Amino acid sequence: MARGARTPANIPVEARGARCGRCGGELRPGYRLRGGALRCLHCALRHPPLVRRSLVTALIVGTVLTAINQGGRFIDGDVDLGVLLRMGLTYCVPFIVSTSGALGAARRDGPPPAER
Repeated sequence: MARGARTPANIPVEARGARCGRCGGELRPGYRLRGGALRCLHCALRHPPLVRRSLVTALIVGTVLTAINQGGRFIDGDVDLGVLLRMGLTYCVPFIVSTSGALGAARRDGPPPAER
């Protein structure tokens, strides 16, 4: 067996035979999102409420960070392609952090709380 492979004995109770509530794919691990259905990573990343919440966070935090980091350049009128690229990346960071935090909180790879 390959190093790090999961044997049936060590696959978490909740994930044994569990399927994604959207695509039907096998869950390793699963993500329990609002509404209660288990989702695979691919479907969890496309879950509209998660994407919407991450976008709102990115807009708020990205705008504040852009104002702090690039505000002087806007005032001076010194905006070039490099500044615009950094601005775009400034919005990507809070989106990624928000999404990964939500997925980390929703990850279910152990037995349900009642069985612990």
